[in-house]
Amino acid sequence: MSGPRVSSFFIGNSSGVNFSVILSPGDEVIGKLQLANCSGSKRAGDWNLDVAPGMNNSKVTVSLTRNLELCLPNATDCCPSPLCVLETLQVLACRGSVRLAQLLIQAEIFANSSFAGNVSENATIIPNQAFRPLGSCPCNLTAGACDVRCCCDLECTPALKQLFNGSCFTGVFGGDVNPPFDQLCSSQSMEYTPEWFPFLCVQSSLDNTPFLGYFYHGSTSTPKVPAFTVPLQTSPGRIFTGYRQGDPIITEENEYFTIPQQSLAGQCVGNAPVAYLQDFDVKCLTSLESYKEGLPHHVRINTGTADFIQQNVTYRTISDRGKFITGSESLHPAEAQCQNVTFAEHYTFICKDKNIEQVNVTAFLGSLCDGEILTQRFTVEFLSLKSANGEELLENPGYQVGKPVRTANINASDPLGTLNIWQPAGRGLCASATYSPVLFGVDSYSGCFLEVGINEDCSLLRGNVTEKLNSLIQATHIGKRDNSSYSDPDDWVEIIRLDPFNSDTNVSTGNLKGFCPDIPANLNIHIMFAEVGAVQGIPQQQILAVQISYSTVLWQFQCGLGCGNSLSFLPITASVQFIKVPAQPPVRKTRYHRIYVEFDCNQNDVCLQQLFYPLTRFYTGEPYSQCLAKGLLLAFLVLLAVIMSNPLFSKLWNR
Repeated sequence: MSGPRVSSFFIGNSSGVNFSVILSPGDEVIGKLQLANCSGSKRAGDWNLDVAPGMNNSKVTVSLTRNLELCLPNATDCCPSPLCVLETLQVLACRGSVRLAQLLIQAEIFANSSFAGNVSENATIIPNQAFRPLGSCPCNLTAGACDVRCCCDLECTPALKQLFNGSCFTGVFGGDVNPPFDQLCSSQSMEYTPEWFPFLCVQSSLDNTPFLGYFYHGSTSTPKVPAFTVPLQTSPGRIFTGYRQGDPIITEENEYFTIPQQSLAGQCVGNAPVAYLQDFDVKCLTSLESYKEGLPHHVRINTGTADFIQQNVTYRTISDRGKFITGSESLHPAEAQCQNVTFAEHYTFICKDKNIEQVNVTAFLGSLCDGEILTQRFTVEFLSLKSANGEELLENPGYQVGKPVRTANINASDPLGTLNIWQPAGRGLCASATYSPVLFGVDSYSGCFLEVGINEDCSLLRGNVTEKLNSLIQATHIGKRDNSSYSDPDDWVEIIRLDPFNSDTNVSTGNLKGFCPDIPANLNIHIMFAEVGAVQGIPQQQILAVQISYSTVLWQFQCGLGCGNSLSFLPITASVQFIKVPAQPPVRKTRYHRIYVEFDCNQNDVCLQQLFYPLTRFYTGEPYSQCLAKGLLLAFLVLLAVIMSNPLFSKLWNR
C-alpha cells in the first residue's frame, strides 16, 4: 500500500470471527517474517483496523492514524524524512485459536509535500498522441512513489517489484505502448497463426506501427430524432371515422397521446403512444434529478370523429410514501431539497363502438427529495359504455396480449379468483415477495428463496413448499375469453391439476440430515389457446385448456464455513407457458405421391429429383459441367470395379 488507508474483503460468515492487526518486523538476516498468533487486537502502533460486517462478506479496512506532514524545526508529530512509513503488517481472521485467513500488507508511505517554488510561465508541449505515445509508462500515476503492479515504474526498487512481479499490468497500461502487431514478421504473439504466415508478413520497424496514426477521416452527421407528430390531414381520414384496436390515440394538436411505458429492453420510454383498446400497467424508476413531467392534463383528446373531449382529472395526495420510495441513498436532513411530483396516474377510457366517450384520470401526488428513488406507476384501462356492472365488454371479446388472464374460484364466496406469479423484492425471500398476475400470451419465469434449516422434516418441507406454490393459484376455472361471464358455465374451462406428491408413498432417508428427495419446487403452468375467428379483421384468441403440474428436485443442505444452526436457501420457481394450438391439424407428409407430372419435394419425405442431387440442376455448389464430369468418372470407376470383380476377367488376365 502507498496510501494511509487500504480495504479488503473477508468472504464468508463473520459471526464469531475475531479480526486483528499485527506489526510484523522481519528478520534482517534471512528476511523471513515472524509467525503471528491470534492474540492481537484491532490496533497496532499507528494502525487501526475497522470491520464492516455484511451478509456473506465483511469489509476490512486498515488505516494509518499518524500525521504525514514533513517535520518543521522543533516539531514532533511529523515525518522526519520523505519516506515516512516503511512497515509490514499482518491482518488475521481467527475463530478462537484457529486462523481462518491472513493478509500481508507492505506499507511504504511518503510524506505529504507542497510546492513552494516559483511557477514557470512555460507551457508543457504535449505531443500528438496519434503519432507518438504520450507516456512510456501509463500506470505510473504517483509522483515520487512506487505504484503497485506497475513494473515499468522507475521508482519501484527491485525489492518492491518482487512483491508483485507475477501480477504486473499488461498491455498499453503496463508500459507496452508500442506492441508489435500481428502482421510483423518477427511477431510471435498470434494465438492462431494463419496459413500464409510468415510468407506474406510485413518487414518494418516498430516506428511504423498501425497502433498510431490517423486511420479514418470521415464526416459526421447529426441524427434527426423523429417526433411523435402526425402530418396534418387535409381531408378526413381513417382517424376521423373511429379508432380500431391498436390505433394510436390522437390529441387536438394532431399529435400522439403519450404516457410512459416500458420498452422491449425493460427501460421506460417517456413519450410512448397509447394504443386504442390496449391496457397496460407499468412501473418506472426515477429520481429528483432525472424526473420529468409528462403530457399536461389539459390536453384535449380526439374522440375518433374529429370531436375533442377534455380529461376529467382528480388529484389525490399520497399518505404512505413507503409504497413508492424503493430506496434512499442517505438520510435527508431538514434542509434537503424536495419537490411535489406525480407518484402515479390511472387513466380510464370509456369507449363506445369505435369512439372515445370519456377520459377519467386519477393523479396521485407526493413529495420527492434528493437521494430518493421513486417507483412511478402508470395504468391505462379501456371500459365499454355498454357495461352496466363495471365488466369490460369490448368490441373484441377475445384475449389481448399483455392483459391479465380471467379467473374464477367456485369454491369461495367471492367468485373472483387469482392466477399469479412471484415478484421478488429485497433479498428474494418468499416471505417478502409480492404477486403479479399472469398476462395472456406472455411466457414468464419467476421464483423466490425459502429458508430451510438443517433439521427440517422432509414431509413438513414438502407440505410447506406445496402450500407456497398453491398460494399462487387461488382459482378453479379460467375464462375462455376476456369477457367471460360468471353466470355462464360454458365461458370457463376447469384447471387440470396434477398432484405434486403422493403423501402415501414412504420415502425414507434414514438418519441423514439436510437431505430430502422429491421436493415439488417447480410449478409449471401450461395454457393452450387458439385463434377461433376475427372481429373486424382482428384475430380473436380463446383459451382451450389449462394444466398445472409440479417438478420435483433433490434438496441438500449447503454449508458455508461451518454448518452449525445456519439456514440454507431452497429456490422454488413458477413458470408460465402459452401453447398455440393450430385451427386445423397440419397436413401429414406422405412417403411418395405424384402431383401431375412433377414431384413436390416440399410436401413429401421422398423426392426422386433428389436421388442424384449432385447431378441435377438444383445443385448449385459447383458448375454443372464439373458435376457432370465427376459423375461420369464415378460411373466409369464403378463399372470398372464390377468388371474386374467378374471371374471371367481374372481368367482372361491369367492367360
